Amino acid sequence: MVCRNCAAFEQKLAFHTAPALLGIKCANLIALKKSEFDISACADEFNKRAAAKGLKMKQLCECGVRMLVLVYSEKLLAGKLNEPESRELLRKYGYTDDMTLNDCLKKLADRVAENNGEFPHEVGVFLDYPIEDVIGFIKNNGENFKMCGCWKVYGNEETAKRKFENYNKCRKYLCNKLNEGIDIYRALKIS
Repeated sequence: MVCRNCAAFEQKLAFHTAPALLGIKCANLIALKKSEFDISACADEFNKRAAAKGLKMKQLCECGVRMLVLVYSEKLLAGKLNEPESRELLRKYGYTDDMTLNDCLKKLADRVAENNGEFPHEVGVFLDYPIEDVIGFIKNNGENFKMCGCWKVYGNEETAKRKFENYNKCRKYLCNKLNEGIDIYRALKIS
């Protein structure tokens, strides 16, 4: 099966997941309308072609009209989840030290489903947010943050601003490549 509406699908990926696709962030989430794309076919095509770069796309959950998809670098995400501070936080939510990356992703998908669409707090670890910001969000119930951009910042604002700027540069670069008529795989140097 071929990805229906491929160009539009690639545009959405470029806009919402460029930092992960370009390797400066371990993962990004994107919500896609099921009526707009054959998401399974698009994901299969992506996973087949992007495997050489260590990139993957995984469905986390779905509701009536949307599907929530995680786009990630296997190597970067596995590294992030194995950082001592990440493991310590994940243990509080039922993740065990012997869990593989796939086990952790399954657990996250289960936790998203259990929370009726509310994101479990540990999702910030999977999305490469600074651990101090994930912990700050949890302790403050999402309030009292210093600044808000791609996430709510409780720690170092300057570091967060630089990351936000770099994420925007990734988005601009990848979207510009697609606007020039280059498909996402060529833009990412994937054959």
